[in-house]
Amino acid sequence: MNKKKLMRLIEGGETSTVEFKRKLTETHKIAKELCAFANTKGGVLVVGVDDDATICGVMSEKTEAELIRTACDFDLEPPILPIITHLNIMGLELVVAEIEESTNKPINLLSKNEQGQTIKRAYIRVGEKSVMASSEMARALRFLNKDDSYTEEDGVKIVIGRNEKALFEYLEKNERATVNDFAKLVNISRRRAERLMIRMMRAGVLQIHQDTAHDYFTAV
Repeated sequence: MNKKKLMRLIEGGETSTVEFKRKLTETHKIAKELCAFANTKGGVLVVGVDDDATICGVMSEKTEAELIRTACDFDLEPPILPIITHLNIMGLELVVAEIEESTNKPINLLSKNEQGQTIKRAYIRVGEKSVMASSEMARALRFLNKDDSYTEEDGVKIVIGRNEKALFEYLEKNERATVNDFAKLVNISRRRAERLMIRMMRAGVLQIHQDTAHDYFTAV
């Protein structure tokens, strides 16, 4: 990261791959953003910038960088490795953490419930927000690793039967379908519908999407 590139990011505002924080207060909150970047397309966290892109700087670059490293090492499973840069913009110090898209998805945020049990939740970026991945998306993430490729030799084959044909006909008319849409369309359980759609996604004929409300699939 250099000053010129950083200024372009700040001027462009927050996006699906850019997040601003005035300062960091606890590792768990920032770990959610880092988790979402790693599970989606990667991204850049800029500390010392307000949500409205006002540059305010940080008090201690070392402290902010250490919080980021701690979040990556202890709040996420598996851990991720950020690229952290300190840059001076207009006399103010900023800390920049670059997160690559993980090839080991899903990355999970670790937390404790009231009974002290560890809870694992995956997050993804949807627009400018980091949102919890749904059950379908969480299961699909491991098939979305950017270095993975699936071929017939991998055993990812599909047979276009009555259910699959009905889904493709539905998609031609409606462009998108949820798991519930498919289950209702062909009168099967939601669990079976989900398995079939994930299999079709692995075979490269469906693509999964998530917005802030629900998941849906489209034809490739």
